Amino acid sequence: MSNFLSGFKCLSCGKEYKKDYSGYICTDCGSNIDAEYDYKAIGKVFSVESLKENTDKTVWRYKPLFPFNDIKYIPPLDMSLTPLYPFSKLREDSGMDEVYIKDDTRLPSGSFKDRASSVVMAVAAEKGLSVVSAASTGNAGCSWACMGAASGIDVIIYVPKTAPRAKIAQLRVYGADVRIIDGNYDKAYDLCVKESGETGCFNRNTGYNPFTREGKKSVSYEIWEQLGFKAPGSVFVPVGDGNIISGVWKGFRDLKELGLISRIPELIAVQSSKSDAVTRTTEKISDRDIDPSEIKLESISATTVADSISVDLPRDGIAAVRAVLETGGKAVRVDDNDIIKNIKYVAASTGVFAEPAGVTSVAGLRELAASGGLDDIREPAVCLLTGNGLKDVDAVLKEKD
Repeated sequence: MSNFLSGFKCLSCGKEYKKDYSGYICTDCGSNIDAEYDYKAIGKVFSVESLKENTDKTVWRYKPLFPFNDIKYIPPLDMSLTPLYPFSKLREDSGMDEVYIKDDTRLPSGSFKDRASSVVMAVAAEKGLSVVSAASTGNAGCSWACMGAASGIDVIIYVPKTAPRAKIAQLRVYGADVRIIDGNYDKAYDLCVKESGETGCFNRNTGYNPFTREGKKSVSYEIWEQLGFKAPGSVFVPVGDGNIISGVWKGFRDLKELGLISRIPELIAVQSSKSDAVTRTTEKISDRDIDPSEIKLESISATTVADSISVDLPRDGIAAVRAVLETGGKAVRVDDNDIIKNIKYVAASTGVFAEPAGVTSVAGLRELAASGGLDDIREPAVCLLTGNGLKDVDAVLKEKD
């Protein structure tokens, strides 16, 4: 078996690299790179008809669009397609006709990050690696440790000491080498890059490793297929580092390149007002045709209770900003207390218990509804729920009246 990866391209300056490039970022400008594929070849084996005939109900039904060669390298855990639920309460409250939630709380480690970790771990296994690393506020690390445990690969995780206790416990039970950092996520990220570079350890860091985006994009394929092989009008995405929204964008770009959709959905980046670097950057750019090399990311001091999206400098920020601008989307801020209130709102209305970052997408849609900002949002709208509420039960107790 083989893959259809054709090379890489810098998301900022456009420099191109061959498919055997083993680096992580652009050697010219230091920005993140994006995997590119031979869509003509993929189109010969991947279609609506082939999917209808495919009895595999896991993400691996989309194998032609992943960057590893053989399915034997995937972690042996169940990566079944996650549910897309109609959200009748939100539909009624917002005045929209068609609203859904995509429930990724039920993936193996309890978060959306398993989409990335399963694909990147398959790449690592195919390379014959025995030790890998990552920095995380919790979910990405838990996901990476989970996939490493299943694959028999040792995992080193750099995590800030402020990470929720449940996530640190989850890291430890998976057997990871947990390195707690006296600082925030950004410090953990930089230390991981430094030490991994010195030791040659394979680094999963969000955005820094281009294959993280290649795993996260699978959510777009699922939504498209679950809507009857049609793209939604808009997707609301919790945003911190920017890698989830860049993955959603990549997935729909793949489908458009294959001629399977005619238009990419509007991507709505939702951030806490206490971690809003992507929103600030987007607001400063009025020209949606701006050259990517001219995008200058804002850096802030993040303090949000939604730890999974608490980031000073978004490490996949340029792609996130492009995802919003190039799809005609928006960037939305929400208050931390509104995020916490939406945990109960979602759970009591749908039976899905999500963590603070996980419900931020719903908080964003409700914020637009309250401010009259839904008029130009395309339907159907899909809100991504990205993490299980049991990962941070203490957050529920922080709700204020």
